[in-house]
Amino acid sequence: MQITPFDFPTQRGNPDNRTSAWLCDGLSRLKVAQDSLHDILQLPQTQELLSHKREWVEKLLEDFLRFVDVYGIFQTSFLSLKEEQLAAKVALRRKGGSRIAICLKSRKKLAKEIAKLVFSIRCIGRYSFPASAKVSIADTELIGVINDVIQVTVSVSVGLFNGISMAFASKKSSWIKLALSKKANKVEVEGSIKEFEQIGEANVWSLTRKGDDEQVKMVLKRMQDLERSIADIESDSDKAFRSLIKARFLLLNILTK
Repeated sequence: MQITPFDFPTQRGNPDNRTSAWLCDGLSRLKVAQDSLHDILQLPQTQELLSHKREWVEKLLEDFLRFVDVYGIFQTSFLSLKEEQLAAKVALRRKGGSRIAICLKSRKKLAKEIAKLVFSIRCIGRYSFPASAKVSIADTELIGVINDVIQVTVSVSVGLFNGISMAFASKKSSWIKLALSKKANKVEVEGSIKEFEQIGEANVWSLTRKGDDEQVKMVLKRMQDLERSIADIESDSDKAFRSLIKARFLLLNILTK
């Protein structure tokens, strides 16, 4: 069985493709890949093979623990981001400039926290299968499947973290893009998610100074649309998070048998 990594479009692609629906599609594909891995890990022949590869299974456990940790941090940050977004909407409706400034400052801080997760997740899966005098065809196939799932997880996660963090980073925070571009590889994506970018700092802050009622209504409508996008991403990322926990649990069971 082979799992093909999810192919995120790069910055050279059409920016309009980078939407919340595109991101949720990636998270759904990640869930499918993880579900396939769960099925494979529960096969008796898989458990027999891995029971003789303890060193490798221990490294896999470390990888999935790091995935779980990173997604746990993301879930917490994303929830805070969601709350700040709702607070900014209320402040904009009341045209409360000082409250909006606080919300935008908190949002940028959370965006930086999410951006840092890219560096954590990039390091996962960077090791070779332990050398052995005899590597069977079954070993090779299993190694390939598990490595594919790890690469899918890295690819989707980088797209998720970059897409959200870059949308809320101010121009002064260009260090995020610079740092990522220096270490970019084939699984990374440079570019923000469209719906998040439309409610960026410049759009919201300008309305507190010179925006008329129609402009405010337009941005409030976009904020409502963004809330739906946030709910979808929150749901799909939570499913991915739970799948990662389950995968680690299955690997731990194999190791402790």
